[in-house]
Amino acid sequence: MERRIAIVGAGPAGLTAAYELQKLGLSSTILEADEQVGGLSRTVKYEGYRFDVGGHRFFSKSSLVNSLWQEILGEDLLLRSRLSRIHYRGHFFDYPLRPLNALLGLGATESLKVMVSYAKAKLFPDRDEKNFEQWVSNRFGKRLYRIFFKTYTEKVWGMQCSDISADWAAQRIKNLSLGEAIRAAFFRSQRNKDGQIITTLIDSFMYPRLGPGMMWERCAEKLDRLGSKTIRGTSVEKVRISESRVVSLIGRNHYGDKMELDADDFISSMPLASLVNSIDPLPPSEVIRAARALQYRDYLTVVLIVQRKEVFPDNWIYIHSPQVRMGRVQNYKNWSPEMVPNSDRTALGLEYFLWNSDDMWSWPDERLIDFGKAECAELGLIFSNEVLDGAVVRMRRAYPVYDSSYRKNVTLIKQYLATLANFQTIGRNGLHRYNNQDHSMLTGVYAARNTMGEQNDVWAVNTEATYHEQGTSPDGASTDREVPRGV
Repeated sequence: MERRIAIVGAGPAGLTAAYELQKLGLSSTILEADEQVGGLSRTVKYEGYRFDVGGHRFFSKSSLVNSLWQEILGEDLLLRSRLSRIHYRGHFFDYPLRPLNALLGLGATESLKVMVSYAKAKLFPDRDEKNFEQWVSNRFGKRLYRIFFKTYTEKVWGMQCSDISADWAAQRIKNLSLGEAIRAAFFRSQRNKDGQIITTLIDSFMYPRLGPGMMWERCAEKLDRLGSKTIRGTSVEKVRISESRVVSLIGRNHYGDKMELDADDFISSMPLASLVNSIDPLPPSEVIRAARALQYRDYLTVVLIVQRKEVFPDNWIYIHSPQVRMGRVQNYKNWSPEMVPNSDRTALGLEYFLWNSDDMWSWPDERLIDFGKAECAELGLIFSNEVLDGAVVRMRRAYPVYDSSYRKNVTLIKQYLATLANFQTIGRNGLHRYNNQDHSMLTGVYAARNTMGEQNDVWAVNTEATYHEQGTSPDGASTDREVPRGV
């Protein structure tokens, strides 16, 4: 009898798992709560305009992921130049750092203070790196931390940097420091002194012609033709277990109709908090408490259609200026010209990072658009009367939060899930890890291979100490079939 495999979530992780399973000769059924696939990597359309839910660069150190992207999209994958800057107190600073630009923006006196602060951090580092503030200050100095990290990071996460785990900095910033940034600026290098690529510094990337959603819509279409179906608009309400195995999923569509999906193996990318509360019978009380303690940051984009051919040359700008609530602004036209139907106009995406309990989250769209126009005008990016139209996109649970207790809570949940013999979690929310989409894709690949008997530790992806980008075949030869360290 053919093995039945069920996948929860049609984002990059879930669709890649289904794609890899198809290569291994197995079809699957995918349940997706939304009508649109792609998860955070979708492309939203409005009046002929297309825009990201956040900007999605297609760049990976993994040859496997790069080959998958090419295989799915081919010539529709464009090579784009990167330009991004920081806006801080009326000045634009190149990012990655360029010393002359930083000197002119900060002024000679402030630049000298930054270098003294950096030297002090090197001589007298904080030995106990528990939080984001300590981690960044050790590598950039306290003064530069306060200028270029503190305000933006607290906008994104809605909490003090001292309450954010150092894990998040270690994962997202990794091997970048002030010294490495200066070295890269002078020697035009994207590698650190050990020869590793610093992904923060790359100056080009791939991007789908019609936005990131094009990749995942195309992937879902290919899977459908091969026999792996995506059932859209169906949320998973129950994960039924019996004798330490998952036996079925209970889903409900937007019309209220229920369905039950039986399978032999299950792969899930749904948020851990939702997953634990859907398991029937419920897990032990300590696991439930751990799931309820996990936090997720919500995301809101205000899109402005501007009557101007060129607004700024950047793909995106980080807004560190504390006088506005906006955290980042995207210029979709500069990601791909086909994101905008009229070349005389520009679509800007103003990004706000919120809790869904915040008052701003429930503002009417018209109020949000007016607020965004006012903030853009205050920053000097546009004039309010240039805005012709606007739209709003809200995304719940966009970013898993790395607070001081997240690791303990995730460990408890992970230990419980390990008792379910035929169940794996993948992706950003399925692992409660702030992965880029290439890492999420790799978790999907490895989970798919595990259903065939491999023993890959999906949780090891994107943890530098255990993640191997290059594996070896049984005879010791190098292979591009990357594998993480086995369980």
